[in-house]
Amino acid sequence: MKGADAALYNPRTVEEVFRDFKGRRAGMIKALTSDVEKFFQMCDPEKENLSLYGYPSEQWEVNLPAEEVPPELPEPALGINFARDGMQEKDWLSLVAVHSDAWLVSVAFYFGARFGFDKADRKRLFNMINELPTIFEVVTGTAKKQVKEKSSSNHGSNKSKSNSKARGSESQGRHSEVVQPKDEDEGLDEEEEDEREETCGACGGGGPSSLDEPWIFCDFCETWFHMKCVKITPARAKQIKQYKCPSCNNKRARPD
Repeated sequence: MKGADAALYNPRTVEEVFRDFKGRRAGMIKALTSDVEKFFQMCDPEKENLSLYGYPSEQWEVNLPAEEVPPELPEPALGINFARDGMQEKDWLSLVAVHSDAWLVSVAFYFGARFGFDKADRKRLFNMINELPTIFEVVTGTAKKQVKEKSSSNHGSNKSKSNSKARGSESQGRHSEVVQPKDEDEGLDEEEEDEREETCGACGGGGPSSLDEPWIFCDFCETWFHMKCVKITPARAKQIKQYKCPSCNNKRARPD
């Protein structure tokens, strides 16, 4: 089947290579999800080196590696069966998924090199591939999580924007606020990107809307600071009724 696959199908355009990529990807996803019991049984550690192949027809196969050297196409990771019983099934499937992703990209760019894709074609091919979740993301459920978090982030963007403005205008004379990090997987939509104009008053780094680390607000100069830049811990910040930054502390009292 491997030889026939290579002999009968040689995609020559970006669109054809991408279609080839999608077919192989769909077959391998079947092996690692809906057909996982069959795939598991076929990967007997007592057998010789085995590899997982995906085909443009959206089918998959577990087989020995190609005998010819060099092979017609790049070969997938071999010996996937040897690790089957040495780790938890979900971890083993995730490992096979990672190697499957690497193989798909290598096959796609093999075709690109063979048929002379230029820089623009290679970039277009990669961008088309990159729009799809990886096999690893599908197998581990990460793809669904990212879609859910993106939807949640977009839904709450207007509310988060108004809240960030409130922190700047209503903090005078009240408890200083601690901004905690968000999940790294959450993306920023266009409105959130607009809010990133605020910067740390000490180091000039991205403002609290980036939410990549704890921040604290000075109630006197109304400026945000990284806690690490002003040497304040989150625990200490919660005990402060009104925070005065080092710069304000060093200023002399000014007349009313």
